[in-house]
Amino acid sequence: MYRKHFALTAYPFDLRLEPEQLFRAETQLEAQARLGHLLELRGIGLITGEAGSGKTTVCRQVASHLHPGLYRVFYVPLSTGNVMDMYKSIAWELGLPTERNRAAAFRQLRTEVSRLTQEAKQQPVLIIDEAHHLRNEVLEDLRLLTNYAMDSENRLCLLLVGLTELRRRLAMAVHESLAQRILVRHHLGGLTRVELPEYLNHRLRLAGCELPLFEPAVIDGLFQATYGMPRKVNRLAHYALTSAALDQARMVTSAHLQTALEELSP
Repeated sequence: MYRKHFALTAYPFDLRLEPEQLFRAETQLEAQARLGHLLELRGIGLITGEAGSGKTTVCRQVASHLHPGLYRVFYVPLSTGNVMDMYKSIAWELGLPTERNRAAAFRQLRTEVSRLTQEAKQQPVLIIDEAHHLRNEVLEDLRLLTNYAMDSENRLCLLLVGLTELRRRLAMAVHESLAQRILVRHHLGGLTRVELPEYLNHRLRLAGCELPLFEPAVIDGLFQATYGMPRKVNRLAHYALTSAALDQARMVTSAHLQTALEELSP
């Protein structure tokens, strides 16, 4: 609706962006640097954050910069099943047939990881998204999956990605062995107050608009309402632009933001 009103070439707060088009926030840059270190160490890493903080986006950015001839990235978003469900998901990502029992599936995955590292000369990188849903036994088996040559070699790089509660779970005594193996940890925060106007202008430029469309007071309100979480910012800004277009306004005002907040309130 508001694309025509503001003469935009696209919806500025749409989720469908290429990795190189994404805004480079400070917290995400730090996460990328830590993940780069994790790839060098070939160990286990942990990325956590609140809903909408951009955890999966960081994974996309990192994966997009990895040379396909040197790395083999397999991404598993299914994290609510049992151990066999997890093994099947990983096997599907690797293009392997499905085994019928847990021991055979475990052996199959370890054999394929060894083949990739030793024969294909590729570094396998396993990303488990929504990992806060993982059952305790699945977390333990994932740890065992990274043990090679009697725990003297790191062949599989494992990245667990989930909500903040995952950090609390891994601090429990039952997960002490896994927690000790985690080499890189990072908690994603939101955009800072300084970054927020830069982020809004960046998204508007991608949609063909060089002029700021949000009044300063609106930016303050956006930050207070979303704590700088990108997904929440996108959603609220989208509704605020719609309200401004319905009002035939040239900029988003505090009144339009308030209307958007009311529309989005439960």
